[in-house]
Amino acid sequence: MGSKNQTQVIRFAQNRTMSLYCRTFFRRKSFGCYRLLSTYVTKARYLFELKEDEEACRKAQKTGVFYLFHDLDPLLQASGHRYLVPRLSRAELEGLLGKFGQDSQRIEDSVLVGCSEQQEAWFALDLGLKSASSSRASLPKSEMEAELGGSFIKLRQALFQLNSVDSSLLFTAQALLRWHDGHQFCSKSGQPTQKNVAGSKRVCPSSKIIYYPQMAPVVITLVSDGARCLLARQSSFPKGLYSALAGFCDIGESVEETVHREVAEEVGLEVENIQYSASQHWPFPNSSLMIACHATVKPGHTEIQVNLKELEAAAWFSLDEVTTALRRKGSLALQPSEASPLLLPPKLAIAHHLIKKWVETRSCSSLAA
Repeated sequence: MGSKNQTQVIRFAQNRTMSLYCRTFFRRKSFGCYRLLSTYVTKARYLFELKEDEEACRKAQKTGVFYLFHDLDPLLQASGHRYLVPRLSRAELEGLLGKFGQDSQRIEDSVLVGCSEQQEAWFALDLGLKSASSSRASLPKSEMEAELGGSFIKLRQALFQLNSVDSSLLFTAQALLRWHDGHQFCSKSGQPTQKNVAGSKRVCPSSKIIYYPQMAPVVITLVSDGARCLLARQSSFPKGLYSALAGFCDIGESVEETVHREVAEEVGLEVENIQYSASQHWPFPNSSLMIACHATVKPGHTEIQVNLKELEAAAWFSLDEVTTALRRKGSLALQPSEASPLLLPPKLAIAHHLIKKWVETRSCSSLAA
């Protein structure tokens, strides 16, 4: 009996020790050591810590990497028909700044844009923009390009020569840098605002108002009458390019109300059966949240009345026409031939996926019939 009781006491002590260890582990304030959590959760909590803890973010800058911009144009390097996105270590960046007569304080203008699975923090820094609260001048573009072996290229121009991971990262970086450049003063006090180390917010020392980066919600809708889909173009589009209808949400509107209004305004149609499809951040012309939807019109109510103040043209396209256009390869810069005039948005754009999904749904329906 004595031996049995002693064994129970030992097990109780071991269990209690493990319980106390687990409690201590999960009560830790730092998010840097969540080995039992998924990789995604670990990254999300690490990024949250960097946004909320100034010292933690400064520490991450010392071991992080930096993507460079100049007047919102990213630094890129040509590699065949693609662009690579170079990144600099803290030491490399400090060396570059030193060559142009600036110290490491310039790095304080950087913004946090993500991290790796190994918690290597990623930052973006624009060396062409000038802060209202800083005396640091813009660095010479051409001299930096020669030094770095790359070019600062407009993101819209380079977009389709980037892979999806790089383009998403540059979308985020450019959006944050643009927002900070446009929100350097408080809208109430008129005084300069100050960004936190991560760049996740700006604060007015005078009014105490906290400003957070924002995106404008935009609905993009593919309208169908069952057999055809409706596509439209603006005068600024490349020749032959058609896309889904799109418009900004007005204050007070739901997504459904915006879809109804935009379709009515632009092509004079009433829609029904609105279905959400997907969403996407889109940086042009400013940061927008693209909310993609499908909608239908009633049979016999398909006459288009184009609002020429909004669109250049709009038309119904058959399944065969759209399928052929989806299969077509080539750049948007190419002029379409007379035999195949329809060009569609590239794969990176959510409009492409809306159109592709409609084609797949219609093709399956045809096979089932």
